[in-house]
Amino acid sequence: MKIQMLDLSEQYISMKDEINTKLDEVMSSSRFILGENVKKLESDIARFSNVHYGVGVGNGSDAIHIALQAAGVGEGDEVITSTFTFFATGGAIARANATPVFVDIDPTTFNIDPEKLEAAITSKTKAIIPVHLYGQMADMEAIKEIASKYDLVVIEDAAQAIGAKQNGKTVGELGTAATYSFFPTKNLGAYGDGGMIVTDNEELAENARVIRVHGSKPKYHHHVLGYNSRLDELQAAILNVKFPYLDKWSAARRERANYYTQNLNDKLNGVVTTPIEKEGNYHVYHQYTLRVPNRDDLQVYLKEKGIATMIYYPIPLHMQPVFSSLGYSEGDLPHAEKAAKEALSLPMYPELEKEKQDYVIDKIVEFYQQQ
Repeated sequence: MKIQMLDLSEQYISMKDEINTKLDEVMSSSRFILGENVKKLESDIARFSNVHYGVGVGNGSDAIHIALQAAGVGEGDEVITSTFTFFATGGAIARANATPVFVDIDPTTFNIDPEKLEAAITSKTKAIIPVHLYGQMADMEAIKEIASKYDLVVIEDAAQAIGAKQNGKTVGELGTAATYSFFPTKNLGAYGDGGMIVTDNEELAENARVIRVHGSKPKYHHHVLGYNSRLDELQAAILNVKFPYLDKWSAARRERANYYTQNLNDKLNGVVTTPIEKEGNYHVYHQYTLRVPNRDDLQVYLKEKGIATMIYYPIPLHMQPVFSSLGYSEGDLPHAEKAAKEALSLPMYPELEKEKQDYVIDKIVEFYQQQ
């Protein structure tokens, strides 16, 4: 049996006619940049996030970068974030001419540990970027309390967590702003790149709109240095078709995650550590990520059996060569370094059949029975 990490073909087939009709409308309109589809998506995603403003941009990485600049973060500032995340989080801070400050994670959730934040704050600290990794929100109540104490901006990196909730609040309404990615593999994915900033801060939203069009307002008048980073109409049209299905897809992901968890726990009795959903959280399982012994050998074994897996992420950001000048050493952030050696993500998507899940589970059990 061959099992992919993600199969987008079935999803496309189920809405092919809707998507093609929308794309034909865009092509016929000849309006391809910042048109009605982008406006509708911005409005709908903002409302979904319980905030007033959405700003569509070129991709999720730009969303973080532009949100930081729009919030006034720049040269000489420090921005605290998790070391255990995709490179875009740290890269966006550096591209905003600020200095990334990496802290360790809560080993039970893989998210930034709020208890490590205050020790990392200096007179130069301007913002915190909590990353809602794998689809579960970081501890926003604790993070907000610390941010308020030190008057810090909070930008939620929600690239993997659209639709996630915490104590009845959704991603986007708990920080100064939040950023989404619409990369094709995301829970709400386009058929190319795309991203969005959502916020209740009118000034930040307006700044972001200006920055995404070369810092121009009015046209051809440039008071700030911006970028060419706009969500295009074709991608927005596709996302407008897909967006009404998001809640259904999130529920399906949760069902599949629960099936994995129940069966792996029953059959392996704690040999692997299944994801922990913190009380009050609504996890949307962008990834279903285990902690496992002999991770690399297990990955090879599953590949031989036709099962795709992924390691998110093999090198924490504080150990990346590009950030070597920051002065971190191996052992500085031990929980993240340990997670980088143990984390393994299994196939996860809303259409994943139980037959395939059973095969994945059986092969994991088989591997450890041979140890």
